[in-house]
Amino acid sequence: MHFKLRDEYIKLEQLLKACDVVSSGGQVKEYLANVDCFVNGEIETRRGRKIRVGDIVETEGIRIEVE
Repeated sequence: MHFKLRDEYIKLEQLLKACDVVSSGGQVKEYLANVDCFVNGEIETRRGRKIRVGDIVETEGIRIEVE
């Protein structure tokens, strides 16, 4: 899946919500505690991680390429 970034960055929690990985922002903390989420191949647990153009987020068989 491709995500078109409109600003300089988007927080990981906002990206997961925008791509329908989670249904609400409140679920992100629990999701990241229980499910492996990778940013550019490295495990990430911080909800506030800034995702920028060129980053790749992978979780549960979902690959999000940020453009």
